[in-house]
Amino acid sequence: MWSRVVEIMLGCWLAISPFVFRHAPEETAFWVNDFATSAAIIGLALVSWYRPLRHAHVGIVAVGIWLILFAYLHFGEPAPPALQNNALVGLLLVMFAVIPNRASEPPDSWAKFERDSSETMAA
Repeated sequence: MWSRVVEIMLGCWLAISPFVFRHAPEETAFWVNDFATSAAIIGLALVSWYRPLRHAHVGIVAVGIWLILFAYLHFGEPAPPALQNNALVGLLLVMFAVIPNRASEPPDSWAKFERDSSETMAA
């Protein structure tokens, strides 16, 4: 579940990035995009902790691709730092979203073998 924690941290970073990069108030598309995508990222990452919805984090792939496309479609010369940030966060999100929730735990068959062998040794 460590990857979900990283996704939540990236969502929080995306929520505060308009203040860090000082979006102009008239750039409403940047403000809305950053806040809406950060809410979606945090929401999907939190919901994926609930066992029946454990695959909800895969939706973060779509949000990451959206961030990359948003940055790419609005690029000027030179690209503003806020859009470079969106592209980088989008790439990181796509990378972390494909990591399964139980990536740091051994496979079920190994855990069962370990339990069985420890019970046999205890007997």
